[in-house]
Amino acid sequence: MGGVLADDMGLGKTLQTLCVLEGRCIVACPTSVMHNWEDEARKFRPGLKVAVYHGPGRVLDPEANVTLTTYGILRLDIDALEKIQWDAVVLDEAQAIKNPGSQVAQAAFRMKANFRVTLTGTPVENRLEELWAQLHFTNPGLLGGRRDFRNRYERPISLGEPGVAAHLRQRIAPFLLRRLKKEVARELPPRTDMVLYCTLSREERAVYDAIRAATRERIVSELARGQGVLAALEALLRLRQASCHSGLVPGQGAESSSKVELLVETLEEVVSEGHKSLVFSQWTSLLDRIEPHLRAAGIPFVRLDGSTRDRGAVVEQFQDDNGPPVFLISLKAGGTGLNLTAADHVFLVDPWWNPAVEDQASDRAHRIGQDKPVMVYRLVAEETVEERILKLQERKRALAEAALGEADRASSITRDELLALLE
Repeated sequence: MGGVLADDMGLGKTLQTLCVLEGRCIVACPTSVMHNWEDEARKFRPGLKVAVYHGPGRVLDPEANVTLTTYGILRLDIDALEKIQWDAVVLDEAQAIKNPGSQVAQAAFRMKANFRVTLTGTPVENRLEELWAQLHFTNPGLLGGRRDFRNRYERPISLGEPGVAAHLRQRIAPFLLRRLKKEVARELPPRTDMVLYCTLSREERAVYDAIRAATRERIVSELARGQGVLAALEALLRLRQASCHSGLVPGQGAESSSKVELLVETLEEVVSEGHKSLVFSQWTSLLDRIEPHLRAAGIPFVRLDGSTRDRGAVVEQFQDDNGPPVFLISLKAGGTGLNLTAADHVFLVDPWWNPAVEDQASDRAHRIGQDKPVMVYRLVAEETVEERILKLQERKRALAEAALGEADRASSITRDELLALLE
């Protein structure tokens, strides 16, 4: 029987897994995490032969105890990989298979192994079907087929039927280990979350209101007729960009923004007090606009995004006591697999409606090895869609709690919620 190791981020899921690997094993993970697996294996299991199966000239090493590969290679080379009877198959950051119909998930399901385990700090991000996908990989048939799972668990839980979530928890309990930081790492300093509000300038408000006026009436009417979801998401994207920096909006130009000015002012204070900070944004174009203001303020920084070639060197530079005090990171490139305990302040510049993604970013700093209290700041523009996104995050957290915690009701994003964000 396989299992899901869903411990909170920063509690050492990689090390726990390395401790039990025997025989010929394969680990599929994001590219950003392979370096970490190599380091941890070298440090804690030096007797294991580790091989990386990646790149254009990749060749499987039959003598390797642990083969490290990426989800992209797993998908591309599944015909070859599935012919091997592995002693163990490990999926790290296993939210990668959250869509069971995706090619990556379908490839993972085809792997043959004596033992299967998935590692994720966020077993449920948006929908309970994501949990089904992980348990279907580790223990096929445990929760029935997708349609049966929807009828038996997902739909009743979304409707708040009493007892159903408790029954699901009981069913999966033997196969899912989830420990929270507060239960395990009592020596871990506290994390404090704070919202920093900024007020849009007159010019920024004009841009925001123009986007809202141009899209709201048409999209609201389309949503009411059961259409227009993609147009609504596009409108939300533009409103969110306008909340952060007018220059992100096509056809608009601006040197700075109220939010960037608030960020830099706060960073100046934090840096002057000797702290190090992580600054996350999902848009590299916003990081581009933050950079010149940090230079003007005399604040040294390093940056990591999808174009960064030597991630390890950048991380090492920041982690050094004499390294720069600010680390600019794109949410996609740096949300997982990084250990950045030199930082004790985290800034989330643009709130994302999936709180699990934000928590992954924050836990780059708030993890075992951290010896200082961690401050997490969400920057939110007043009287914009960002305020509603914060409320939507609370509902998202309730969904995960329904399956993993003590709540008995949860729901994913509905058309009405999309409508409410725009209104």
